[in-house]
Parts: sequence; C-alpha cells; structure tokens
Amino acid sequence: MRAILYVGHGTRLKKGADEAIQFLETTKSYVETKIQETAFLELVEPNILEGVAKCVNQGATHISVVPILLLTAQHANEDIPAEIKIAKERYPHVTFSTGRPFGIHPALIETVYERIVEQQVPINADAEVLLIGRGSSGIAVVRDMARISEQLKETYGFREVKSCFLYGAGPSFDQKLVELKSKQTKQVFIVPYLLFSGLLSVGIEKRIRSLDLVSSSVILCNHLGYNEKVRNVLLERVQEVI
Repeated sequence: MRAILYVGHGTRLKKGADEAIQFLETTKSYVETKIQETAFLELVEPNILEGVAKCVNQGATHISVVPILLLTAQHANEDIPAEIKIAKERYPHVTFSTGRPFGIHPALIETVYERIVEQQVPINADAEVLLIGRGSSGIAVVRDMARISEQLKETYGFREVKSCFLYGAGPSFDQKLVELKSKQTKQVFIVPYLLFSGLLSVGIEKRIRSLDLVSSSVILCNHLGYNEKVRNVLLERVQEVI
C-alpha cells in the first residue's frame, strides 16, 4: 500500500508550524492516497522517522517522501536522504521514493509578484526588487535564486531584481541593506523568498527597522506563504513521485 510523507522544514515559531500543518491538511484532500502523513526536518514533531513509523503502522509498503522545500540545498541533498537510509534499515520490507523540492517554477514567480502588488503601492518604472533567500553553503541555491531573479525581472519589467541570503554562500542580506542605506534608491520591494512565518521573517523586519530606511522607498513585502499557486506546485511534485 502506498503512503505519502510530506516533510516540512520546521520552525520555533508556532504560527509558522501551524501554517504548514494547515496547508498540508487542506492539500491532502486533493490527493487520492489513503495514507498521508506530515513530518518535519527540525524543531517540530513528528520528525521524519516518526512520520515513517506512522505510515508503516497503517500498512504502508511504499512511502513517497515529498519535501516541502523551495530549493535544492543541504536538507534535500543530505538530511532527508540520511533519514530515509535509516528508515530503510528499520523497515526493509518498505520501499521509498523521494520527490524533488519546488524548484524554479513560474507559479512561485507569480506569487512573488502578488506579494509586491498586494502592498498597494504604485510600482515606479525604475522600481527594483530584492529577494531574500534562507541560504545554503551550496552554490546551486545561489544559481537558482539568480535565475528566479532574472525571470521575475523579464516577466514583470522591473529595472533590477537581485537576490541575497540570510546565511551561507552568495550576497548577504546585511550587505544588501548597507548598500540600500548608502545609495539613493527610489523604490525597492523586499520580498522574503520563504514559505512560512518564522523567526527568520521576524529577524528580517527587525533588521530593516534598525537601519531606519525610508519606508516610502523601501517596502517590505510578505513572505510567499501557502496559496493556491504554491499548492499546485506541491501537487505537481506529488504526482511526479507517485
């Protein structure tokens, strides 16, 4: 019997965890698989091995693991495979398949633009956008964010779209904030390229406030969140893996 195990990131902020759980619970009704469970990489229970156990206890003999991750980084390349390796040793009669993260997808780029438009601020002809990624030590994430930035620029005609990261490789968020403070930018929309409300989102807002940037020219937008476009991307990944 097939099961699906959705694997979210996890966050210390209860609001963020609740957002993820609610999103996945409403998504399960779109998938015609009886056994569907949710697990998290860190900070929120159940963890991956506990999620696998829940599936097995319901009779699962094949578990499709679906990462709720925006880009392919350490969690997708190392952490999830390491947990699945342990699960295979515990349950040798169960086969596993693992889907891919959301990746570069037009629906997510549309969602970024929606976050900008919902600020109800007229978009100037010379407006710029700064995307903030979580970050990774891997160069692939930097490359993918650069491609997302370029597609957003080309699709919606922004003068410039750049990306930065809260940690790891690539331009740092703090570095970009200093640049914004030092130059006379007419209008910049800052969009956290994150799925859920978490301490990272809170930290972004605090750091912007601490620099006392002009609010009329530097507009902080909401993170991507879990909307229908994000759900459709998830459902694509589910269908791929099953």
